[in-house]
Amino acid sequence: DGDTLKLSNGEKVRLIGVDTPEIHFSKKLLKDSEKSHKDIKTIQALGKRAADFTQKLCEGKKVRLEFDVEKRDRYKRLLAYVYLEDGTFVNAKILEEGYAQVMTVTPNVKYAGKFVKLQTEARDKRKGLWGD
Repeated sequence: DGDTLKLSNGEKVRLIGVDTPEIHFSKKLLKDSEKSHKDIKTIQALGKRAADFTQKLCEGKKVRLEFDVEKRDRYKRLLAYVYLEDGTFVNAKILEEGYAQVMTVTPNVKYAGKFVKLQTEARDKRKGLWGD
């Protein structure tokens, strides 16, 4: 999905603070459908757009990982803030362009305020997924 990266060594990195729509069928997809009043196919299509954005932004590029309080989630994925070599803050960029919603999970809250501001601005400008 658009909120997880796979590094060249095979390790999965879950982007802290962002949540993109689901692509694959899951309990979360059903919950998101019920909560948003959008059908499953619509959410999956939005998820594909978010995943495509993240892939285009990051694929084949070197990244730097910044960790917060917890380094791994219950699925053993690394939890990180990701930066491209040019300084692009990937987690923030996805929110800024409207391809994710903020998902704050304590204790990893270092940039929560910044992320909420970026989400609000993207929604107000109807960017990315907010335009639908």
